[in-house]
Amino acid sequence: MLKAHTSHERSEKRPTGRRRQPGALAEPSAQRTGVSAKNGDSKMPKMKTKSSAKKRFKITATGKVKVQAMGKRHGMIKRSNKFIRDARGMRVLADADARKVVRNYMPNGGGL
Repeated sequence: MLKAHTSHERSEKRPTGRRRQPGALAEPSAQRTGVSAKNGDSKMPKMKTKSSAKKRFKITATGKVKVQAMGKRHGMIKRSNKFIRDARGMRVLADADARKVVRNYMPNGGGL
């Protein structure tokens, strides 16, 4: 006749604690943060330029940020001819605004 296992007997057979996988890093915190345990180099993903910023801003060779004039997307009928004429072409952002754009949206764009 077969002997039925009690829950107490079954729990004794299970290993306690988590086992480390073969080849895993000794420090799990290093694995989570993306920092190599050997030399401290960062392995985090590269910083990417925001897709919306690519379409709205251009950085000149001197590091200034050019942007299209506002107010020309739609509703030209209600705008005066003078406004439409003056809003042609690109504008250069002020230095304070340019720094914000580059720092927050275009990390690889320039050295502002």
